[in-house]
Amino acid sequence: MRQYADTGLVAIDLANTWDPFLTEPERLASPEALRAFCDELGEPPGGLDLDGVREVRSRLREVLACAPSERTAALASWTAALPGQAAVVDESGLPTLRLAAPAGAELPVRLAVRAVAELLDLAAAGDWERLRLCAADPCTDAFVDRSRPGLRQFCSTRCANRAHAAASRARHRTAH
Repeated sequence: MRQYADTGLVAIDLANTWDPFLTEPERLASPEALRAFCDELGEPPGGLDLDGVREVRSRLREVLACAPSERTAALASWTAALPGQAAVVDESGLPTLRLAAPAGAELPVRLAVRAVAELLDLAAAGDWERLRLCAADPCTDAFVDRSRPGLRQFCSTRCANRAHAAASRARHRTAH
């Protein structure tokens, strides 16, 4: 059973490794948990730098928390600080320019570069405006709204149900 890789995108799954609904919200609490995260996402763990990976998560969440109009500048700023490099790779027989981590890069750098590359892919696919954080307090999970109208506010039915139940309780309190 997968614990971490809900979407298979480091950019989303790493951002969602903090869960305020859990008694211990830190889902990357140990080197073993980080190893499991890397295994699920097909990322060789190398040196398990928990603090470095948590810093990447923090920077990633800062970018995701921006309004779409400000997110590009935040992503550009973060990218400028990364030691990424351009690489030409073969994708279905066609050369494609990709952002890549330098050879021998440590895990936090590899995850950061991969997350940035995935965010660029989401933008190129037209999903930049549909990249959101959950509107159910206290959840702040990231998700890509794939609904047809593009109006989804919650990361899951769990959060939607909690938010709707809280709104219903609030309405009943004010009605009585």
